[in-house]
Amino acid sequence: MASFNDTVIEDFRAHDGVLGGHWEGKTTLLLHTPGRKSGKDYVNPLVAAPHEGSYILCGSAGGAPRDPQWIANLEAIDGPVTIELGADTLKADHRVVRPGRDDDWDELYAVWRAYWPDAADYETKTDRRFPLAVITVG
Repeated sequence: MASFNDTVIEDFRAHDGVLGGHWEGKTTLLLHTPGRKSGKDYVNPLVAAPHEGSYILCGSAGGAPRDPQWIANLEAIDGPVTIELGADTLKADHRVVRPGRDDDWDELYAVWRAYWPDAADYETKTDRRFPLAVITVG
């Protein structure tokens, strides 16, 4: 049986990155990260808030108590990351932005929170402040 993410990925690819339902009208992308321990290629469908020529992704994991693995995997990548955006597969620069460490976290999180209304619900499920990833296509 296909996982929830597998179903979203299949739908994303079948419709050139345009998702309906809950994601209708929102930019989404597929983030490819090699597992930092396994080396296996992982693909995660993520809401991508456009901001100043980049995309902000949030490691909310729907309000889970721990950061999603894609954040740690992304932090382990030296060099560009692969994303699928629309019908295109691209290389992109990235950086992880963490609360309490990076000065622009508050500004970037506010952009993502305004873009994705579910963020308010995610915040009620955990005391964790969510790391972000800024993805910039060259």
